[in-house]
Amino acid sequence: MSQELISAARNKAGDYFRQGYNCSESIFLAFRELVAPELDAGLVKMFTGFGGGLGHAGCMCGALSAAEMIISFFTGRTTNQEDREVSYQAAREYHDLFQERFGGTCCRTLNTHSFDTPEHLKNCLKITGSTGKLLMEYLMQKGLVA
Repeated sequence: MSQELISAARNKAGDYFRQGYNCSESIFLAFRELVAPELDAGLVKMFTGFGGGLGHAGCMCGALSAAEMIISFFTGRTTNQEDREVSYQAAREYHDLFQERFGGTCCRTLNTHSFDTPEHLKNCLKITGSTGKLLMEYLMQKGLVA
């Protein structure tokens, strides 16, 4: 496994978050830059509503949501005639890895501070960077990224 690419995923996700992108946008932008530059950067707007666990609802972590979308980019299907189980299995595996690593998958469980407070943002920065690292490790382990 390329430790450089893993570190870059963590650092870039964190850097985008520090620039003011939310957790979900940060994961997308980091992975677009590192492994899928052919994707239009404007697609970031598809990730915006996932921040704060779906628009501050506190549900599934936005970084996790974005990670699952990145995994589906590599494993998903383009027609209803294709098997979806490969993508489902990858999504479940990563979900379980995330849950094991962070102790939960819901934003309100992972980050108990009020939204957008300095404490919340500091914790979210850590989660976002760590999610980038975990995602790159997963993609490389599965042979989806070289």
